Amino acid sequence: MKKYLSLQKLSIISLLFVFAFAFQLSAQVINQDTVKSQKLDTGKMWTFEFPPFDYLEKTYGFKATQEWFDDVRLSALRIPGCTASFVSEDGLIMTNNHCARGLRRQIQKEGEDLAATAFYAPTLADERKIPNYVIEQLVFLKDVTPEVTAAIKAGKDENEKISLRDAKITELEKKFTEETKLARCQIVSYYNGSLFFVQGFKTYNDVRLVFEPEEAIAYFGGDPDNFTYPRYNLDCTFMRVYDETGKPLKTQNYFKWSTNGAAPGELVFTVGNPGSTNRLRTVAQLEYLRDIQYRNSAFLADNYYNRLEQLKSVNPSKADEYERLRLAFSNSQKNISNTYKALNDPYLIARKKDFEKKLQKVVFSNEDLNKGYGHVWKTIETTRAELRKIDPKLASYTANPTYFSRYMVIANFLVTEAKTKLLSPEQQQALAQRRQRGSGQGFGGQNLRDNLFPDNFDPILEEAKLEINIDYINLNLGKLDPAVRKFSEGKVGKDIAKTLIGKSLFKDKATVQELLKKTPEEILALNDPFIQYYANGYDQLEGLRTQQREIMDTENIAFGLLGQILYKTYGRSITPDANRTLRISDGIMKGYDYNGTVAPVKSTYYGLYDRYFGFEGKYPFNLPTRWQTIPKDLDLNTAFNFVATNDIVGGNSGSAVINKNAEIIGLAFDGNNERLEGNFNYLPTFNRTVAVDSKGMYEAIKKVYKYDRLADELKDGKMK
Repeated sequence: MKKYLSLQKLSIISLLFVFAFAFQLSAQVINQDTVKSQKLDTGKMWTFEFPPFDYLEKTYGFKATQEWFDDVRLSALRIPGCTASFVSEDGLIMTNNHCARGLRRQIQKEGEDLAATAFYAPTLADERKIPNYVIEQLVFLKDVTPEVTAAIKAGKDENEKISLRDAKITELEKKFTEETKLARCQIVSYYNGSLFFVQGFKTYNDVRLVFEPEEAIAYFGGDPDNFTYPRYNLDCTFMRVYDETGKPLKTQNYFKWSTNGAAPGELVFTVGNPGSTNRLRTVAQLEYLRDIQYRNSAFLADNYYNRLEQLKSVNPSKADEYERLRLAFSNSQKNISNTYKALNDPYLIARKKDFEKKLQKVVFSNEDLNKGYGHVWKTIETTRAELRKIDPKLASYTANPTYFSRYMVIANFLVTEAKTKLLSPEQQQALAQRRQRGSGQGFGGQNLRDNLFPDNFDPILEEAKLEINIDYINLNLGKLDPAVRKFSEGKVGKDIAKTLIGKSLFKDKATVQELLKKTPEEILALNDPFIQYYANGYDQLEGLRTQQREIMDTENIAFGLLGQILYKTYGRSITPDANRTLRISDGIMKGYDYNGTVAPVKSTYYGLYDRYFGFEGKYPFNLPTRWQTIPKDLDLNTAFNFVATNDIVGGNSGSAVINKNAEIIGLAFDGNNERLEGNFNYLPTFNRTVAVDSKGMYEAIKKVYKYDRLADELKDGKMK
């Protein structure tokens, strides 16, 4: 155990050294003064409120019409966390398997294991209704910028402007919901609040599952292959929307299926709902994200992920459980870690600096613009400098149950509850409102209270997590901080965790439940190192959170002005940051250079079996039973997955990939590692969308699953 703990400390130091060395090396070979921003740095996530007619014609010679854009918009759908699309006139819709993974549990019958066996409904009567599932279709758009901006201008100060803006938005949403009789109308803003549009949605809540492949083929390669390419995933799911009478919905707008796919170099589009990007942020904001937010997130995620792997050999009896824990957050860990690496790329920062300098030159050289907007960058630099002093302290007193030891979670819960009970009813209500807005720590609910000390408490895992937590606190506060020195009592390394656990009162479930019965005063006076750590830090937290809110209010005003500058300068030639609104992105079918070689535009079923046999069919390169023996009529030369230069982020999962004829040629399910930098800057040289090829899906459905009813509906665009 001692040897293991020493290796853990060494691994942390090594991790930080690698980041530092990589940064220094890149800084040496890149002359940041010569790096220039490009026209499409802010990406190609075009909105349907102002489609890129001229851009598409000049770039590709493609003359898209308003009717084309309307049809594409009405064929696309928004589902929880992802995107879907109509693919037949009878309400058949398509999305990713990983977007519908949770639906299996809702429709699965006793004794079934649909993740292992797949699901297919041979008839309409067999299609299973998904409870509490809502799909949204964007059917109404209207520019309300004049109404909202007039309300903002009527305010005497910033607080009143914000209040009047919010009141007008609420008024307009109610008005258009009543006028259109749609299920929901919402106001969305672009360019940091420079433009405002009403989006009206038709909703569908009778949705039934038609086909979902086995998890092993849908997520073949698992975590090792995630955010990589070439890929071999049948990451698709098909559902059907039913109308109010209980019959399959009839729709005129749907994407027809292409059984030919797309050729290398061909123009293709993704249509979906990207979650969020940070491409319009200032350099000061990106540097803060790099140095504080993503540094902290990557530190916790990487160390916990790696420690779980090490614990599998330390505590073999729990190896399977540790692996399940790793898989539960492996996707986010890889995302966070690689995004942090991207932010440490000096080329990215240099390119953003050049973009910022060009915009500043426009503002500073114009007297009117300089008077109204010249202070924006300095204001944001100041707010981020202030946040750098506050946020590390706030981070040191959090206790995320995923990454923090249960000892820390229990103490944080007890102290928070005790301190809250000491407040007056009015103060408690105000605090609850702040927490509801996401500005403070919640209790975690009754479920956490009942399971503060879980039945499956693992002392080896909790000690390992505590060591990571202590290093995390040191990272944020520094070892010389008085709170840190008191907490550690002068001890170093692995001795701190063992000493703290030895002194803790949290010995078992019964003891912890008894502690919950104590008065607030008794809890705060407990001679427990974890209780005292949180109790001593708690009183300063509310003040810090108040400062944080005030700082962000100031910055949000400046950030809104930045959006105005961008729109005044570039108009609609640059795309606004993603905000879960429907977007269309153009790209071409194109491979890329990577790892000293070249990635092909398309992978094939040959590659799937090469990877399967190469890894001897071991997880996560195992295949379902029906796939293990190659079906006799399966054409192994069929394109399976492909890459294109389209601009996507999280939320685009399940986006249709279509050609100029609005035909399905693929289904987006991921991006490559290089795409993660796209959260801040779109770089088409390496940024790629990864998708399932329409030919590959059809080949599997027709020849492996032999689901002719579904295959025929896809080919014909309607049921027989």
